[in-house]
Formats: sequence, structure tokens, C-alpha cells
Amino acid sequence: MRGLTDDARILSCGGRPVTFLALGLAALSIGATDASAITQEEAHAIGVDAYIYFYPLLSMDVTRKQLTNVEAKEGAIGGPPNRFANIPAFPPADMKVVVRPNFDTLYSSAWLDLTKEPVVVSAPDTGGRFYLLPMLDMWTDVFAAPGWRTTGTAAGHFLIAPPGWRPDLRDGFDEFKLPEGTQRIDAPTPYVWIIGRTKTDGPPDYDAVHKVQDGYMVTLLSEWGKEPKPAAVNIDSSVDMKTPPKTQVDTAPAGAYFAYAAELLKVHRPHLTDQPIIARMKRIGLEPGKSFDLSKADAIVQTALETVPQDAQALMAWKVKTLARVANGWSMNTDTMGAYGNYYLKRAIVAQQGLGANLPEDAIYPLNLADENGHPLDGKSDYTIHFDKEQIPPVQAFWSVTLYDNDGFQVANALNRFAVSSWMPFQYNADGSLDLYFQHESPGKDKEWNWLPAPAGPYNLTMRLYAPEPDALTGRWNPPPVTKAGAAFPLAAQ
Repeated sequence: MRGLTDDARILSCGGRPVTFLALGLAALSIGATDASAITQEEAHAIGVDAYIYFYPLLSMDVTRKQLTNVEAKEGAIGGPPNRFANIPAFPPADMKVVVRPNFDTLYSSAWLDLTKEPVVVSAPDTGGRFYLLPMLDMWTDVFAAPGWRTTGTAAGHFLIAPPGWRPDLRDGFDEFKLPEGTQRIDAPTPYVWIIGRTKTDGPPDYDAVHKVQDGYMVTLLSEWGKEPKPAAVNIDSSVDMKTPPKTQVDTAPAGAYFAYAAELLKVHRPHLTDQPIIARMKRIGLEPGKSFDLSKADAIVQTALETVPQDAQALMAWKVKTLARVANGWSMNTDTMGAYGNYYLKRAIVAQQGLGANLPEDAIYPLNLADENGHPLDGKSDYTIHFDKEQIPPVQAFWSVTLYDNDGFQVANALNRFAVSSWMPFQYNADGSLDLYFQHESPGKDKEWNWLPAPAGPYNLTMRLYAPEPDALTGRWNPPPVTKAGAAFPLAAQ
């Protein structure tokens, strides 16, 4: 299939009101299954639902095609399937590719291709070091998360089986000569994305992290115990390698979008709980196992689907503002993250805003929206976050606060510091409380370990809690407000 952007055009809403997901459509006649029995309004509503349902699937597949359509290269996140690509360092200050990068872990990425056989994913003994290997199916649900919290930090082997493979074989893999204790994990889809993370205490710690990363391995089951073959990739020149996946998906017209979705649905079966929307999509001609050609659809369906892409995206943009609860100026997006059930709208928004979210039990990312007075943060003022002793972020692993400019990128500073993390030698107050400082100028030498240098202009903060305690997930604990200390510059300088 050619690139998703072939013949793509940007459509505008043109003032047309967006048709929201309608619960009332569940009352439609059971017998009405063919397009001729549907109204344009009904077809449009189903089309919006279908667009949102398929959005993560298309996003994952375009991302997969790009990341696996390159030769293996040291330090690059892409490469052939069934091998790990390791990022060896934090991004530099001038890196403007990845939005809101973290400065707590180093990434290890692998795309698993299970279309021919299972693979064995291996992790080394990390000596207690935090690591996480979340496995995402093509619908972006995390179906397994080997690592520090779940399987421990001893060496481990995981047999990743494609859908339907040897259901009788649950354990005891002697016939394959796999190590004792190998765990079977059944993948819901034949392609899987692992977005691995390994904790690091900064550049002086990199060598130790690299040894862990070198221990992450993917082995075809048929090659277990044999000399590994060099990874190879056949470059597909038809893959659009220049246009970002998000742009390809967002600009696809309805016909190309749903035709692509129908082909993917032949490969990646829906989740068992998807039956209601699968039944509804049949009314506009979208069925598992069948291709879709909008030009051959009923005229009512053609007209109804024409504006679906922009109408669905308008709904997503509207909903993103209220997707999470807000506490003390922090957006707390903890519910149904990483495993979305039938909350397709949230799943689509997360795929659009930041593909590859973790389960909240592994990590949450409170996002600061404003200071205690409801005003956005700005380097013209000094700010403090004060944690009472009993309000230090409740985690089993570690936590951090990262500063970004308003475009989501790290900000160059004299300390070359982009985050303050719990592994740092913070200066605690006599009562055990902790103050963190966010300002343009140093708060004083004795406080610099608690200081995150801010730019002269607007910025925002993201807090990260790894393996958060239940109180952080239930809302019994919330980050304290960001408190404005006063103007850092005289008014004449503003």
C-alpha cells in the first residue's frame, strides 16, 4: 500500500457542527444493517465513531513502517524489526525532534514481527535498577509490562506468542530448549511495539545503563540457541519517510483513511469487547476481513463520511481540555491510561498527543497548567513547589520534575540541567519538607541542587512518578501548587 498521504488533502470544518458520539444510536433497529436503511446523519455519527476507533491503529502502523524501514544505526531509535535500538544518552539542549522527552531513563525500542513465529524477549539482571519493557498492541493498549514492578530485576525471558499460536502450550518449553522460568505472553496483534525505559542517574551513570541496554535481546523462536543472524531490512521506497506519522494520519481524507483501516483490520483483530462498534460500523460498509472503497459506497454514506476526519478531530480537540481532572493547577491523567477498554475517544487523543502511554501503575505524568493563581508560568517571575514532609511524591521507584518551553522542548541553561530528580542530593528543610525552585537566576549556591533554571519567557512543568503508590492513582495525593514568589525583574525590564 502506498503512503497514507497519497492524494491527501486538508479539509476544513466550514462551520459544520460536529456530530458527537451518540449513545442514542444504540437504539437503532437491529435489522437495519445495510447502507440503504441508514440516514445521512446516522452514517455521519457512525463515521465519527469509526474514525476515532481506528485512529490509534493507523498511527501505530504508520509509525511502525517508518521506524522499521531504516538500517540499524548506533544511537538511532529505528531499525529492522525484532531487535532493540538503544538510545545511549539524554537528548541535547538543541534537540527539537521528540516533544517532552524525559530525563530520567534511557529508551530502548523494538518492533516485534510475529507474523511468522513467536519471539523470545530477554532482559538481563539489572541489579535492582528500575527498568520497564511495556508491550503495546497495534491498538496502543499495554498488554504486558515486564520490569521492575512486575517481574523483578533478575534476568528474565518472555516468549511472545502471536494470536492463536499453540494454545495448548502454556508452560514447560523443553521442546524449544528455552530457559527454565520462561514466561509466555500472548500478543493480541501480530505486531508489537516495546518502548523500553531504563533508569539513569545522569551522564556519569550512562556506562552502567548501557550494559543493561546491551542485555535486552529479541530472538526468533526458531533461532533460539543458535548463532544470531545479522539484522537486515529491505528498504521500501514507497514508505513516506519524511512526513511525520501524525501528519500523515491527520491529513488523510476519509476515503484513504477508511480504506487503510479496513486493510489493517484484516491483520489486527478487534478486541473482544469491540463487538458493539464493529456491529455499528457494518452499517456503513466497514467489516472485518473486507476491503473498503468509499467511491463504491452508497451515495448517502459517501456524503456522510466526507467531513468525518475534520469533525472527529474537532471532537478530539474539544475533549482534550477536559480529559483529566485538575488538582492544584496540575492535570492528573491517571484513569484508563495505557489500557483504555472501550474509551475509544481517550485512546485516540492519547495516540494523537503522545503515542505510547504507560500503564498508570508504572508511571504517571502530572502536567502543570498554571500557578496557584491560575496564571501560566513565566521566567519573569520566581516560583516554588513546597512539599511538606508527608507530601513528598509517593512512589515505589523515583520521581522528577522536568521543565519545557511552550513548544514542549527542553531549555538550554548554564547547568545543562533539564529536570530535578529524586536521586539528586536535594537540600531538605529542617522539618523534612522540600522546596524546589524554578526561576531564571540562581536561588543561591546552597539551593542549586533544588533549582531548575527557567528561561526568560513562558514555560511549563511535567512531574513524573515511576511506580506511583496507590494514593497518587486514586487522588488522595496531588502535587502541591506552584507558588509565585514575585517578579524576578523590575517592571521597566519587562
